Amino acid sequence: MSTPPPEQPTDPLCPDPPTVPTPGPADGDTARLPPEPEAPTVVSASASASSPHARTRLSRIARGAFADTTPLRTPAYRRLWAAGVVTTIGAQLSVVAVPAQIYAMTQSSTYVGLTGAFGLVPLVVFGLWGGAIADAVDRRVMLLATGTGIALTSLALWVVAESGIGNVWVVLVLFALQSSMLAMNMPARAAVIPRLIPAAQLPAANALNMTVTQLGAVAGPLLAGVLIPVIGLGMIYLLDAILLLATLWATFRLPTLPPQEASPRKAGLRQIVDGFRYAAMHKILLVSFLVDIVAMAFGMPRVLFPEISHTVFGDPVGGGFAMGLLFAAIPLGMVAGGVLSGWLARVARQGVAVTLAICVWGLGVALFGLTSSLWLAVFFLAVAGAADLVSSVYRNSMLQSVATDEMRGRMQGVFTVVVAGGPRLADLWHGAAADAVGPGTAAWIGGVAVVVVTLLVVFRYREFWEYRAPVAHTP
Repeated sequence: MSTPPPEQPTDPLCPDPPTVPTPGPADGDTARLPPEPEAPTVVSASASASSPHARTRLSRIARGAFADTTPLRTPAYRRLWAAGVVTTIGAQLSVVAVPAQIYAMTQSSTYVGLTGAFGLVPLVVFGLWGGAIADAVDRRVMLLATGTGIALTSLALWVVAESGIGNVWVVLVLFALQSSMLAMNMPARAAVIPRLIPAAQLPAANALNMTVTQLGAVAGPLLAGVLIPVIGLGMIYLLDAILLLATLWATFRLPTLPPQEASPRKAGLRQIVDGFRYAAMHKILLVSFLVDIVAMAFGMPRVLFPEISHTVFGDPVGGGFAMGLLFAAIPLGMVAGGVLSGWLARVARQGVAVTLAICVWGLGVALFGLTSSLWLAVFFLAVAGAADLVSSVYRNSMLQSVATDEMRGRMQGVFTVVVAGGPRLADLWHGAAADAVGPGTAAWIGGVAVVVVTLLVVFRYREFWEYRAPVAHTP
């Protein structure tokens, strides 16, 4: 058998390779040599980046980084969310207007401080009771009733502010009534979400909801500060009431949401106790409440902001630019975390994610207490805020997935009380600790305590660390 000769180079200007006579094994036929493989094409980096495939890949990465808007494809959820964008800002207008009105009436910060008690007590009592009611009635009807109550109390506050009738106690009572309506509205609203969208979309939906809430926490007070000198205090309440019409319209468009067969038909003390018993029996829910209390009760440093802004960052005693930045830093971080929340829905190990997020929150607060740079302080608080959003999204998603529908209202009531009560506990001990050891030291001690106690709780209840999100299903 003859050996073929070596391949000849191919003329690049010739469309076909040259023919070389080769004696065949038997009859000397000529054979055409195969062409030499083409040299690889070198593509510049700019051309590669501009290719359709590269653009598609970059677009996919960008979509994965930013907030997942898949839940907005569901019309009922989309209407509720869009209305919330408007009404959340309106609610924050009233948050500023109430203390401003009380201070204008009394010239006393002591009376302004009473808004804490008049707001917290109804939030705890009616948050728990409202959760029980949400499990026993049509949640759509409950949302309409409580939303109307919130709007009516805003109108009453408008009348008091514009007419000058009444006194500070009238304003505080109206504020307490509005807090009661809000406390009953929140568990029902959160318990509605799993009835509207699939379970796999709950993290994305909760991220969207929290982003709107925190955006309102930033934009509402800033807008109130601009509008109050222009339109007056009373008109702020009227604007809040008008904006609430958007949520009432979106709620009216919801389908009926009656309780399911296993749901209770009463909403008394026994049903509230059953809710606490249910949380204690389901370790995932219990630990989600415990770690949130740890994160907020040990780590929320907001009561330290006035003193730190004055003693460390040089603000005047009455507050200034630095104090405003510190108060805005955490919600700004939560907004940024919400905007870049596209990855949240792809995490199955939600227990791990919550644990790590709370540890990042604690480290952010600790570093805030250690720094003497204003911009580093804002950065650390913003990082802590972004971590808090991650923790909140997953804890709420766990609650909505683990709790059965007949218990979701009561679990959301407990969630509301925990979220509202934890920061108040932090206010109590941070203030005393700041007087004893200094505000910076109090902050970093609290941040370190968050990390240590969270890890101890999760180590005690390993099922929380091992928890995985359920497969997609329609509740």
